Amino acid sequence: MSTTTPARTPAVFLPHGGGPWPFVDMPFGTASEKEGLIDYLRSVRELLRSPPRALLVVSAHWEERVPTLMTSAHPPMLYDYYGFPRESYAITWPAPGEPQVAARAQQLLEQAGIESASDPERGYDHGTFVPLKVTWPNAEVPTVQLSLKRGLDPAEHLSIGRALAPLRDEGVFIIGSGMTFHNLRAFSDPRAGQVSEQFDAWLREAATLEPEARDAALTRWATAPAARLAHPREEHLLPLMVIAGAAGADRGVVAYNQRFASVRLSAYHFG
Repeated sequence: MSTTTPARTPAVFLPHGGGPWPFVDMPFGTASEKEGLIDYLRSVRELLRSPPRALLVVSAHWEERVPTLMTSAHPPMLYDYYGFPRESYAITWPAPGEPQVAARAQQLLEQAGIESASDPERGYDHGTFVPLKVTWPNAEVPTVQLSLKRGLDPAEHLSIGRALAPLRDEGVFIIGSGMTFHNLRAFSDPRAGQVSEQFDAWLREAATLEPEARDAALTRWATAPAARLAHPREEHLLPLMVIAGAAGADRGVVAYNQRFASVRLSAYHFG
């Protein structure tokens, strides 16, 4: 009897936009900007030659003392935003969890000497359910969410990604959900567009270097042009570090690069 080995899945960093933006009327971004990001998010599933065993999503909206994995078989919704219309708190995305993948991820982290934890009660936050409701509207793919590690050290997050890389050969699609520009106070500032252009240009070059140079550059991201103007706090950039770590020897490509709500955003695919 023959057996088949799942094809290696890519590793992807994508921008999730702002709040529940595709599903309620939001006072930012033009119709064409919104449609451009929607089109990109819809295209992400086309990267896969066959349905994945599960999604492992690193969300910018979850930080713990150690990398922590959602272990519920039926994760609830976590509406971790405020001030939006009532209907934004009725959005559903009932993807099943996948406790076995969560356990395997913890095993890999342990083997790499990285302490981890599990959370059986955590729900999908909007870093997961907002973009993936566009990509998988039927919520049919089992999904596990992974937290960032407090302290937001880029080298540590690269190491987390490296530890989890074997999941790509086990049918698990690893996704980092964040933003390449995240300065909420600056979104209404006309200078924000230029700031985002400066940082995004650096990031596009850094993320597509050969792997050793890429990882070194990402470790030093805070020295990049306009880095701290683009990211006063770097939680929305750190999912990219996990994805770059999981990429291993795969070179990155710029998969999306457009304006959204007046600032430049980009997405990166590896493998």
